[in-house]
Amino acid sequence: MNRFSMAASLALPLLLLGLPSAASADDDALEFWIAPSLGADLDEDTGVQFETGQRLRSSEDGRADTYLFRLLLSQAVADNMALSGGVERRFNDGASNETYLLQRLSTSHGIVRARLQMEQRFVDTADRMGVRLRPRLGVSIPLNTGIPLNARADAELFLTLRSNNQGGDEGLTGLRTRVGLAYGVSERLGLSLYYLRQQSIEDGPDTIGHAPLIGVDYSF
Repeated sequence: MNRFSMAASLALPLLLLGLPSAASADDDALEFWIAPSLGADLDEDTGVQFETGQRLRSSEDGRADTYLFRLLLSQAVADNMALSGGVERRFNDGASNETYLLQRLSTSHGIVRARLQMEQRFVDTADRMGVRLRPRLGVSIPLNTGIPLNARADAELFLTLRSNNQGGDEGLTGLRTRVGLAYGVSERLGLSLYYLRQQSIEDGPDTIGHAPLIGVDYSF
């Protein structure tokens, strides 16, 4: 099996996780996401990263545009394993703004990538602090094209352990799947292009966003 076939076979189960149920009437909409980031090494094992995100949605269906700013400090704790902690602020156009504290464990094992993120969520108009766990599993496979090009796919669950409002939804409340390509322009600059599917799991019809996602990563 060549690397491209392997990528397709490993990505398929991740994509199937994101397919809507034929029995449900889901609410679908097109979105556009941009994710620029800057990173710098403080020493051999420690790094800092500033990430931003622009999530542009259609105002006609009540989805707010979101602009986020995230600062992360990462520490390598073993080969191919890092711990990170940070803070994030989200501005939701026409909706309540949010602040996140987050802790993240990231690992890689060959072509497999895994991440576990815990979040404490503070919504400006909410009753209390919310807590959410986000496990993510994916693959990143080099394509033998003569250039540093990787095929990537992953799936991420959103598990709400404590809702921000009394009586709010808890348990499995979201699913995000991505599939795309990442290109290393240089040692410092990386570009990526994904198809992203964001599903909010609700009591009624699920809310689903489909978005092209453009990522630009630069490290000093």
